[in-house]
Amino acid sequence: MIIGETTPAVVTGGASGLGAAVTKALRAQGVPVGILDMNAETGEAFALDVGARFAQCDISDAEAVAAALAVLRGEQGQERICVNCAGIAPAAKTVSRGASHDAALYAKVVSVNLIGTFNVATQSALGMSEAAALNEDGERGVIINTASIAAFEGQMGQLAYASSKAGVVGLTLPMARDLARSGVRVMAIAPGIFATPMVTGFPQEVQDALAQTSEFPQRLGRVEEFADLALHIAGNSMLNGEVIRLDAGTRMQAR
Repeated sequence: MIIGETTPAVVTGGASGLGAAVTKALRAQGVPVGILDMNAETGEAFALDVGARFAQCDISDAEAVAAALAVLRGEQGQERICVNCAGIAPAAKTVSRGASHDAALYAKVVSVNLIGTFNVATQSALGMSEAAALNEDGERGVIINTASIAAFEGQMGQLAYASSKAGVVGLTLPMARDLARSGVRVMAIAPGIFATPMVTGFPQEVQDALAQTSEFPQRLGRVEEFADLALHIAGNSMLNGEVIRLDAGTRMQAR
């Protein structure tokens, strides 16, 4: 699929971290980008800075997603690229200090990371499937979701996060199969440890220890490298129904 002015994009969590890098990379290619994010102040300022559109949205609310997508489509047309980067990662063990894992916290993580991804991906897929084909293959769009290597090797305290990201992995192939006749591809990226604001806020010795878990290169991933892969996926029509680990060979250990 050719990436450019005729392939509008929507990026969730597109005003910070991995999502912001994807937004910048798409804008550099002339792609009209709509950002869905919870923080209106940060989102509007970032969108203005990079020449994108912004719609405040709680992606765990299907009706809110529908309303936000309608606004963005009215401004820039039907998205042909959907990149889901929004997510949360609170830590809590299954049992800690005499109490079991808080059910409300677990539900919130799953609601944002998995159901939020589902809401945006499925509603975006509907719009794409009703749009005109972009090329001779009949391609109409691509959905790129963000999983995590925690989906495969979750750490202590990652019960909610790891299972929510495992859900993202699990929906990739069946969604790709569901949408094959509509010409919509579905992919997922499972990043390792990247230099997002959450990680760079750790003390330097913690960051260095995290970097040592990689095989090569032994450093934190750069958000631009995530964005590079997202753009490659968008442009390469043969990539479909797969989860790509982007982790420098990291295999997370129990301790």
